[in-house]
Amino acid sequence: MSVLRPSPIAPTVDFERDGVQHGFLRLPYSRDDSAWGSVMIPVCVIRNGRGSTALLTGGNHGDEYEGPLALYELARSLDPRNVVGTVIIVPAMNYPAFRAGTRTSPIDQGNMNRSFPGRPDGTVTEKIADYFHRELLPRADIVVDFHSGGKTLDFVPFCAAHALPDKAQEEKALAAVEAFSAPFSMRMTEIDAVGMYDTAAEEMGKIFVTTELGGGGTSRAATVRIARRGIVNVLRHAGIVRGAIEKTSTQWLDIPSGDCFAFAEDEGMIETMIDLGEAVGEGQVVARIHPIERTGRPPHEIRAKISGMLTARHFPGLIKVGDCAAVISTPVAGAF
Repeated sequence: MSVLRPSPIAPTVDFERDGVQHGFLRLPYSRDDSAWGSVMIPVCVIRNGRGSTALLTGGNHGDEYEGPLALYELARSLDPRNVVGTVIIVPAMNYPAFRAGTRTSPIDQGNMNRSFPGRPDGTVTEKIADYFHRELLPRADIVVDFHSGGKTLDFVPFCAAHALPDKAQEEKALAAVEAFSAPFSMRMTEIDAVGMYDTAAEEMGKIFVTTELGGGGTSRAATVRIARRGIVNVLRHAGIVRGAIEKTSTQWLDIPSGDCFAFAEDEGMIETMIDLGEAVGEGQVVARIHPIERTGRPPHEIRAKISGMLTARHFPGLIKVGDCAAVISTPVAGAF
């Protein structure tokens, strides 16, 4: 019978100590330019006595910036006197990818959000996933993981939770989404949930909330404001930070099936025919892919399989076979 190895990651913070601590999750990484080097993942722990624990993460993909911007500021500014319990902040979860500005790690090409539960003796990305899976997620009562579209997608700004078999767990997650108070709120069904951080947290029974807050490999002032307000709202909703939730209006959306997703079957230059947030009818052309090898060839049309609202589009202007071209969600009257 094999014995699971301990994690090679050593935290420089004490998760049980009151007050504010800024430190690192230190992962030994021997490489050409540093024989006894380390990957130093920034972490902040803010604790004030007994209570619930929130685990807040950004940079799961390294080219998504609203989460890191919101969480680095939260780590600087959150007063422990306003905290009841513990807030663990990891602004750049896949730190090698974040430093490189890439979706996946430049060390091992690992996609953090497809690497769970990870391995203590695996790649760098798998070792980080293993530490979160065995050391951080078990501590948490509520988990918020920030995402946006990165360099290849652009979204309307929404906060989301997943449709879950455990409806009581789903209801609690959706209540946290409503508290986040983004312009749009989503109940999601993933098309590829294997190995996700989301799935690992939900299988442990944790309340898990995520976002998509824009894209294009950058951030906007509006989406950063949404992230900063939303994370404080969720902490207040969970009773971990004192204060009233700052509510704004939100439109609830649903992604009920795979028909919400449109994928390119040709490559070329994509022309989005409908802007984000606009209504889409079933059968309507949502995008055209123009051949670029020579002139005179007609574009390939991508038509909506359902009616709803254009929620995401491919970014930037060139697209390859298999790329996601568009996502259509269905507006819902009221909350779920």
